[in-house]
Amino acid sequence: MDILGSRVILRPDDYAVTLAFYRDGLELAIAREYPGGTVFFAGQSLIEVAAHGRAGDAPEGFAGALWLQVRDAEEAAAELARRGVAIDRAPRREPWGLIEMWVRDPDGVPIVLVEIPPEHPIRRDSRPPTETQ
Repeated sequence: MDILGSRVILRPDDYAVTLAFYRDGLELAIAREYPGGTVFFAGQSLIEVAAHGRAGDAPEGFAGALWLQVRDAEEAAAELARRGVAIDRAPRREPWGLIEMWVRDPDGVPIVLVEIPPEHPIRRDSRPPTETQ
């Protein structure tokens, strides 16, 4: 399975407090903002603070997840199943447009395997156009 990118996702009880901690307390630079959260640069990784909080069916324990981008979520699900890895939730398109599948590591840490569809804003250049000279 090819991993194309990764990040740590935090789903805090109080988004504003956690956002202020990472933005103002730690002074992390913002990689991008979207209607449901903020993604910060953290060295060679990213930390995403999700405003939507924790889903009712989310695993207990660590209030976050490891986020691993894959090329094809259905293909990754089949590969993991062949290896005997339990899938907590099969791939499905989320309201924010990503296709996500959930598994857990042996200690129960949630892992979100994410496919980014070609039409998703993450795949588009959101910088304003520049004049060519």
